[in-house]
Amino acid sequence: MQTYHLNRLFVAVAIAEALSWLGLLIGMYFKYFTEAGELGVKVFGPLHGGIFVLYVALALVVARAQRWSLWTTALALVCSVPPFATLAFEQWVTRTGRLPLSEPAPAVGVRRR
Repeated sequence: MQTYHLNRLFVAVAIAEALSWLGLLIGMYFKYFTEAGELGVKVFGPLHGGIFVLYVALALVVARAQRWSLWTTALALVCSVPPFATLAFEQWVTRTGRLPLSEPAPAVGVRRR
């Protein structure tokens, strides 16, 4: 897989992780503060857990591919825990150039097939 495709996948999973957090928090609200029951938690709990594991695994793969420092890698992993922190981390690594999202330009005189 091309690095920039991997990077875009990382962004998508970071966003999905944050959205699954939102779903889980809404489900917990309905479970504990209303009579609606725990359906939201039963749905979003496992969904969030799976996306969380995917985010952590993908963060390690991207960290190696992008040669992130130990500090940046640790920050990626720590940001998987608080709600919505994956969004802030993804924006930071993109803005600072640690996560390039575009395809590299071809060298001059090289044809693409």
